[in-house]
Amino acid sequence: MDINIKNLVKDFGSKRAVDIDRYTVKSGEMIGLVGNNGAGKTTLFRLILDLLKRDEGDITIGEWSVNETELWKNYTGTFIDDSFLIDYLTPEEFFYFVGKMYNISKSSIDEKLEKFTRFMNDEVMDTKKLIRNFSAGNKQKIGIIAAMLHDPKLLILDEPFNFLDPTSQSVIKHMLKDYNEKTGATIIISSHNLNHTVDICKRIALLEHGKIIRDIDNSDYSAGKELEDYFEVKE
Repeated sequence: MDINIKNLVKDFGSKRAVDIDRYTVKSGEMIGLVGNNGAGKTTLFRLILDLLKRDEGDITIGEWSVNETELWKNYTGTFIDDSFLIDYLTPEEFFYFVGKMYNISKSSIDEKLEKFTRFMNDEVMDTKKLIRNFSAGNKQKIGIIAAMLHDPKLLILDEPFNFLDPTSQSVIKHMLKDYNEKTGATIIISSHNLNHTVDICKRIALLEHGKIIRDIDNSDYSAGKELEDYFEVKE
């Protein structure tokens, strides 16, 4: 699914958090959103997902303006932070709840969960623990898996590598790239980890003070040097 942003503005008091004239994410693209803390990455995600009211502009996902209908939500999966979890449930209960929202049976959810076995690494299922009692890394895994359970055509993940050990970071890189290639889903991730972003995203948007100041073609996975040079200068 494609995303079209036009004349998007979001202010918090006197601070302009997002200011994007035009930006298009084409269907099937895998895009990395990078920038320093406070650049506006999470705010932009929340605007795209209609979790924040924009001050100006328009955002469409597919054929739908995000604030005029909720139909696009049927095709969208996302994990931004722990607030997307129901922490008084076990992971199994939460996954079944997510499945129920999309009319997916428990048996189908069980089948879908099998492809995440390596990612979960025997630390998530059959523990009889509530989500609130898991480590930050395993909460991250639960949120990402839940976002992907209904095979979304648009997947948005904010800092998906956060809190994960090196093995899990490697697994999710391959998992996201494989999902993009096999399904043609549009994937947008934000990350402070430039290496991981360059490894899997063929296009990278550099955000600074709410503006996309560079739109980098990374089809040959060579954008690492440009990004490193930029952030070294800014430091």
